Amino acid sequence: MSITLDTARGIFPGTLAADVVPATTARFNQLSAEDQLALIWFAYLEMGKTITISAPGAANMQFAEPTLNQIRQLSFKEQSQVMCDLANRADTPVGRVYATWSVNIKLGFWYQLGQWMEQGTVAPIPAGYQLSANAAAVLQTIRGLDAGQQITVLRNSVVDLGFDPSKLGNYTRVSEPVVVPQDVSLRSQVSIEGVDNPTILSYMNNLNANDFDTLIELFTPDGALQPPFQKPIVGKDAVFRFFREDCQNLKLIPEKGVVEPAPDGYTQIKVTGKVQTPWFGAGVGMNMAWRFLLTPENKIFFVAIDLLASPKELLNLVR
Repeated sequence: MSITLDTARGIFPGTLAADVVPATTARFNQLSAEDQLALIWFAYLEMGKTITISAPGAANMQFAEPTLNQIRQLSFKEQSQVMCDLANRADTPVGRVYATWSVNIKLGFWYQLGQWMEQGTVAPIPAGYQLSANAAAVLQTIRGLDAGQQITVLRNSVVDLGFDPSKLGNYTRVSEPVVVPQDVSLRSQVSIEGVDNPTILSYMNNLNANDFDTLIELFTPDGALQPPFQKPIVGKDAVFRFFREDCQNLKLIPEKGVVEPAPDGYTQIKVTGKVQTPWFGAGVGMNMAWRFLLTPENKIFFVAIDLLASPKELLNLVR
């Protein structure tokens, strides 16, 4: 049996991902624009009581500031229309600009809008606004998720707003500057119970250090990475771009792993642990699994990153 991307995606089939996240995101996407905006607002307020939301740095905000300042100058009615247009994925100047932004810029944009709504600078949700029955049910589902799943649902909700980038034609992707890798002398080294493979350890250590140039050299030229609930990103250039745009300042905390032989001299390795993001306090760790398929030369042919269904899945290392 030859190794292909399709067969690679099937390694460790017993891994239970948090399917409630894409299911809840799909239900969110079916709501009206008004309900989507209200739900984001209500969830933002509730999360602020239990999860520390960190203010974005200047690097994340510099590209969003012109659009934010433009919105701040509008009337409340016009501000509400801009936000509804984003939720409706309408073809507007703001929607087109939004479509070119990286995930972190989009998160910073909504963080700032939320702050201004709370301060009364930007049109708030009308007093006494009642969510529809469907939106209230989605909000109740979000309340019942663990913290890592909550922030993933809300991240997905705002990332998919704005005009469809596939309809833009040729455009320049806008992302915040890449941070300088941490000095080698200051880097901490992870340890993983059951796994001492140098490629896996290097993957974790280099990602924690924002050393994406070294990290990408662990992959084969046709290597692929599958983010949670997404299609695989194929090829070193595309994977490198994903690391630079979506993975800055992450903290990976791998805990346990298992190593198994695979066909054609390949090796499959599953690691479970937690990931902390710069957007939320250190107390919020997402329960994650990494499923690696390594070539006989110990290069990464495929890695899938899974948000786990529950904390007990951290201990589930069986096939």
